[in-house]
Amino acid sequence: MRFVLLLLIFFSLKLFSQDEQPIYERFVSVFTERFNNSDYDGIYDLYDAGMKNTYTSIETRNFFENNIKGLTGEIESMQFYTLREGAHVYRVIFDKSVADLTVTLSPQSKINGLLISKPKPLEIPILERNTTFMSLPFNGEWFVYWGGVTEEENTHVKEVTQQYAYDIMKVKDGASHEGDPLLNESYFAFGEDIIAPCDARVVKVIDEVPDNIPGETNVQELTGNTIVLQTDRDEYILMAHLMKNSIIVEEGQDIRKGEIIAKCGNSGNSTEAHLHLSLQNALEMENSIGAKLFFDRIEVNGEIRVDYLPVKEDFISNSN
Repeated sequence: MRFVLLLLIFFSLKLFSQDEQPIYERFVSVFTERFNNSDYDGIYDLYDAGMKNTYTSIETRNFFENNIKGLTGEIESMQFYTLREGAHVYRVIFDKSVADLTVTLSPQSKINGLLISKPKPLEIPILERNTTFMSLPFNGEWFVYWGGVTEEENTHVKEVTQQYAYDIMKVKDGASHEGDPLLNESYFAFGEDIIAPCDARVVKVIDEVPDNIPGETNVQELTGNTIVLQTDRDEYILMAHLMKNSIIVEEGQDIRKGEIIAKCGNSGNSTEAHLHLSLQNALEMENSIGAKLFFDRIEVNGEIRVDYLPVKEDFISNSN
């Protein structure tokens, strides 16, 4: 069995509710107890016949004992958060790490599919949300393309490093651009000022990545031109896909809320001009766990909202 990705057999199981099913609630309780008690034969007994034909009890024991528990510690909680292709997905908080566990059960409550993502270490405490007051990092009204805490609202929820991140763009009359769709300058967000959402220190700058031709992506440099800010409460704010050579701050610089720091672009893993905005608990995204980013006082769909987490299809702007 592999450590990075344990992929056991998956059978498509169509469910019509987005709620956790009762047999899965019972599974969580039993699996957690057996895992924490190092009862790996007991976990093997939860497999259906197809799983047992694929993996032996010894392979199961070696995998969970050496490649999972030896690195993660015991399970503290398993939190259901979505259905994906009929499978239940849980975010598992261990003593020393966090990972996603995706599982399908047969009608007899036996495991017929199991996927465990690579655990993220918990050397740094998990950040649930920001406590620093934040404003939106732009002027005028923008549109939330991805945002929220469910997969339906926010595709970033699938990846723990980016969970709860936003993709935000500008639209007019239902469109994000006017004119030639192959020109970045046709997009309303391209070249718009990006401003500091709070007082912070600049701790990372990337500023030499070319802007993409709209519709193309650069998967080698995922975040493209990037700024990471650190608050005095060790909250890290990542702003990505910025315009090449538009960043006017440098690493180590202290900046003030509202200060212009860059321009919106279309660099990195981006098909058109937009701002990727996320809160994380560490400097480097790949080593981080994403957190919820709330804004102190903003206008949402024409109404003032306080301590608000924007969601998909919100129109948002800073309140005056």
